[in-house]
Amino acid sequence: VQLQASGGGLVQAGGSLRLSCAASGRTFSTYTMGWFRQAPGKEREFVAVIKWRGVGTYYADYADSVKGRFTISRDNAKNTVYLQMNSLKPEDTAVYYCAAKPFTTYSGTDYSRSQAYDYWGQGTQVTVSS
Repeated sequence: VQLQASGGGLVQAGGSLRLSCAASGRTFSTYTMGWFRQAPGKEREFVAVIKWRGVGTYYADYADSVKGRFTISRDNAKNTVYLQMNSLKPEDTAVYYCAAKPFTTYSGTDYSRSQAYDYWGQGTQVTVSS
Protein backbone atom coordinates (compact mmCIF):
# COMPACT_ATOMS: atom_id res chain seq x y z
CA VAL A 1 0.00 0.00 0.00
CA GLN A 2 1.35 3.40 -0.97
CA LEU A 3 0.02 6.64 0.49
CA GLN A 4 0.43 10.11 -0.98
CA ALA A 5 -0.57 13.05 1.20
CA SER A 6 -1.18 16.51 -0.21
CA GLY A 7 -2.98 19.76 0.50
CA GLY A 8 -0.79 21.34 3.11
CA GLY A 9 0.22 24.97 3.02
CA LEU A 10 0.37 28.28 4.83
CA VAL A 11 -2.87 29.68 6.20
CA GLN A 12 -3.84 32.38 8.66
CA ALA A 13 -5.37 31.55 12.01
CA GLY A 14 -9.08 30.95 11.61
CA GLY A 15 -8.65 29.69 8.08
CA SER A 16 -9.25 26.28 6.54
CA LEU A 17 -7.35 23.64 4.64
CA ARG A 18 -8.28 20.24 3.27
CA LEU A 19 -5.69 17.53 3.25
CA SER A 20 -5.94 14.55 0.94
CA CYS A 21 -4.33 11.16 1.10
CA ALA A 22 -4.48 8.96 -1.97
CA ALA A 23 -3.93 5.26 -1.41
CA SER A 24 -3.18 2.29 -3.59
CA GLY A 25 -4.79 -1.05 -2.92
CA ARG A 26 -7.87 -2.84 -4.19
CA THR A 27 -9.53 -3.16 -0.78
CA PHE A 28 -9.18 0.47 0.28
CA SER A 29 -12.79 0.62 1.43
CA THR A 30 -11.98 -1.73 4.31
CA TYR A 31 -8.83 0.05 5.47
CA THR A 32 -8.72 1.97 8.69
CA MET A 33 -7.25 5.35 7.79
CA GLY A 34 -5.71 7.74 10.26
CA TRP A 35 -4.19 11.18 10.35
CA PHE A 36 -1.35 12.09 12.67
CA ARG A 37 0.76 15.19 13.03
CA GLN A 38 4.18 16.06 14.32
CA ALA A 39 5.28 19.52 15.34
CA PRO A 40 8.96 20.44 15.65
CA GLY A 41 10.45 19.02 18.81
CA LYS A 42 7.33 17.06 19.64
CA GLU A 43 6.22 13.48 19.29
CA ARG A 44 3.86 12.39 16.57
CA GLU A 45 0.29 12.67 17.80
CA PHE A 46 -3.06 11.28 16.77
CA VAL A 47 -5.47 13.59 14.97
CA ALA A 48 -8.30 11.51 13.50
CA VAL A 49 -9.27 8.05 12.35
CA ILE A 50 -11.97 6.58 10.15
CA LYS A 51 -12.59 2.89 10.53
CA TRP A 52 -14.66 0.47 8.47
CA ARG A 53 -17.44 -1.12 10.46
CA GLY A 54 -18.86 -3.28 7.68
CA VAL A 55 -21.58 -2.90 5.06
CA GLY A 56 -20.52 0.57 3.98
CA THR A 57 -20.51 2.11 7.44
CA TYR A 58 -17.63 3.88 9.09
CA TYR A 59 -16.71 5.16 12.51
CA ALA A 60 -14.74 8.36 13.01
CA ASP A 61 -12.91 9.56 16.06
CA TYR A 62 -10.83 12.61 16.84
CA ALA A 63 -8.27 13.93 19.24
CA ASP A 64 -9.84 16.27 21.77
CA SER A 65 -7.71 19.13 20.46
CA VAL A 66 -9.38 19.02 17.04
CA LYS A 67 -12.94 17.90 17.83
CA GLY A 68 -15.49 20.24 16.33
CA ARG A 69 -12.90 21.78 13.98
CA PHE A 70 -11.58 18.88 11.89
CA THR A 71 -13.54 16.32 9.89
CA ILE A 72 -12.19 13.10 8.45
CA SER A 73 -13.94 11.58 5.45
CA ARG A 74 -13.23 9.22 2.60
CA ASP A 75 -14.11 8.64 -1.03
CA ASN A 76 -13.66 4.95 -1.71
CA ALA A 77 -14.19 5.41 -5.44
CA LYS A 78 -11.07 7.58 -5.46
CA ASN A 79 -9.15 5.60 -2.83
CA THR A 80 -8.75 8.85 -0.94
CA VAL A 81 -9.18 10.00 2.63
CA TYR A 82 -9.57 13.66 3.52
CA LEU A 83 -9.02 15.83 6.54
CA GLN A 84 -11.03 19.03 6.47
CA MET A 85 -9.47 21.47 8.91
CA ASN A 86 -11.44 24.54 9.93
CA SER A 87 -10.82 27.27 12.49
CA LEU A 88 -7.13 26.56 12.32
CA LYS A 89 -4.91 27.68 15.17
CA PRO A 90 -1.15 28.31 15.28
CA GLU A 91 -0.83 25.22 17.47
CA ASP A 92 -2.11 23.13 14.56
CA THR A 93 1.17 23.83 12.77
CA ALA A 94 2.85 20.49 12.05
CA VAL A 95 3.69 17.96 9.42
CA TYR A 96 0.56 15.91 8.85
CA TYR A 97 0.82 12.23 8.00
CA CYS A 98 -1.78 9.79 6.79
CA ALA A 99 -1.59 6.16 7.78
CA ALA A 100 -3.35 2.96 6.80
CA LYS A 101 -4.18 -0.31 8.44
CA PRO A 102 -5.71 -3.01 6.24
CA PHE A 103 -8.77 -4.76 7.59
CA THR A 104 -8.26 -7.08 10.51
CA THR A 105 -10.80 -9.08 12.48
CA TYR A 106 -9.01 -8.16 15.70
CA SER A 107 -11.15 -5.60 17.51
CA GLY A 108 -8.80 -4.53 20.27
CA THR A 109 -6.55 -2.18 18.34
CA ASP A 110 -6.07 1.35 19.64
CA TYR A 111 -5.98 3.39 16.46
CA SER A 112 -4.87 6.50 18.27
CA ARG A 113 -1.44 4.89 18.53
CA SER A 114 0.89 5.18 15.58
CA GLN A 115 2.03 1.60 16.12
CA ALA A 116 -1.41 0.41 15.01
CA TYR A 117 -0.75 1.33 11.39
CA ASP A 118 1.17 -0.59 8.77
CA TYR A 119 1.63 2.07 6.11
CA TRP A 120 2.49 5.77 6.17
CA GLY A 121 2.49 8.61 3.71
CA GLN A 122 5.33 11.08 3.35
CA GLY A 123 3.73 13.96 5.23
CA THR A 124 2.49 17.38 4.22
CA GLN A 125 3.38 20.61 6.02
CA VAL A 126 0.64 22.74 7.53
CA THR A 127 1.65 26.14 8.85
CA VAL A 128 -0.85 28.39 10.61
CA SER A 129 0.22 31.98 11.15
CA SER A 130 -1.14 34.11 13.96
